[in-house]
Amino acid sequence: MAAKPKRHVIVGAGTAAINAIRTLRQLGDKGEIHLVSKEPPYSRMVLPYYLDQSISEARTTTATPRQLMDWQVTAKFGRQAVALDTKAAKLKLDNDEELEYDDLLIATGSTAVRPPISGADDPTLFNFWTLADAQGVNRYINPAGRAVMVGAGFIAFTILDGMIHRSGNLSLVEAEPRILPRMVDETGARIVHHWLESKGVELLTGARLTSVGQNGARHVLAFAGREDLEADTVVFATGIRPNLEWLNGSGIKINQAIVVDDNLKSSTPNVYAAGDVAEGKNLITGEKEVHAIEPTAMEHGRVVGANMAGKKVKYPGSLLMNIVSVAGLNVASFGSWEDADAEVIAKADEGRSAYRKYLFKKGKMVGAIMTGPHRETWSENDLGMIKGLVQSGASLEPWMEFLREHPFTIKKPYLATRTVKSLLPQTVLGSPTPAPRS
Repeated sequence: MAAKPKRHVIVGAGTAAINAIRTLRQLGDKGEIHLVSKEPPYSRMVLPYYLDQSISEARTTTATPRQLMDWQVTAKFGRQAVALDTKAAKLKLDNDEELEYDDLLIATGSTAVRPPISGADDPTLFNFWTLADAQGVNRYINPAGRAVMVGAGFIAFTILDGMIHRSGNLSLVEAEPRILPRMVDETGARIVHHWLESKGVELLTGARLTSVGQNGARHVLAFAGREDLEADTVVFATGIRPNLEWLNGSGIKINQAIVVDDNLKSSTPNVYAAGDVAEGKNLITGEKEVHAIEPTAMEHGRVVGANMAGKKVKYPGSLLMNIVSVAGLNVASFGSWEDADAEVIAKADEGRSAYRKYLFKKGKMVGAIMTGPHRETWSENDLGMIKGLVQSGASLEPWMEFLREHPFTIKKPYLATRTVKSLLPQTVLGSPTPAPRS
């Protein structure tokens, strides 16, 4: 008698979930796939391009109804998971429906949070984390008005180009003493700060927001120890939290997020976690961390899909990296860029808005920071090469003196260490994820 097809249940429809589905079908898995999500599949990473009007809303979609039909996916959109019974292997939905599963992927992503201040819950103030957020900002933003971004970290910088493009005047507000406090060091932040000011962006650092009120149709942002600021459009970029509340009582081990092993399995073996809700291995340190970034979600989805298909694939760990291009300036950090115990080689050329900082342990680059104008070919090329050197763990011991003297010349050590060759076998499954069909 033929074995009964497995029942795969996937909760969430973001990058990790869709990559898991693609991988299951790419590997020939014939099991049932049930997809549960409050939202239809779209890419959060392309929402900034929707904001700056370089793509239409339709282009944000990552899996069309036709694709889901081709993959034989039973989709339950507009539904949310509310409870998980791991002993009975049942998922309960918000309409009281129960889904039985043989294996389950939790890929419920994260939710943007706002500061706990008066007025922050006004529905005409926005985050920029979901398609609905993007639609709201698109309706309200005024090219003749003033926009204020509250928060100046990585999330804010991913949409900053769109805000600059759509708003006549833009102010960036950060409670910390400098911008990008968890992405670059003081030197890098200073270079980016000056670059943005030269592009007409007002930056307010060390600005603690205390409340948001109204003055007619305009918002009034009040701060501790400084003047109020009025705006037509306000966007919060003040952090995220993983969507895990519904797992209370499930018995799954949760620390900062769902703790997963090298196969991305939770403490319940037939339950996987991927993306923002997974706390897995850091490629550089080996420690358990949450990396709420798109590359990690993509890789997680591939690994989980392969394991659901019975391939027993281990994940080597995710590389912490943040890469943005804002107002024509590339800004990036990789790995353990703030490791106080590492050997450091650093050089700034502020006249060119260029900065390189490399961190080493035992001759291996374990972290890096870089800035450079997007229009400069060397800046674009260096981004990929620096990432490759951190990711590969190539020994740069013979090149340390060279890099001390020529920190902006990364190509020679990159080629000499044959980093490209060492990275080629490191694809998660040995083959690329197939592109979605239109």
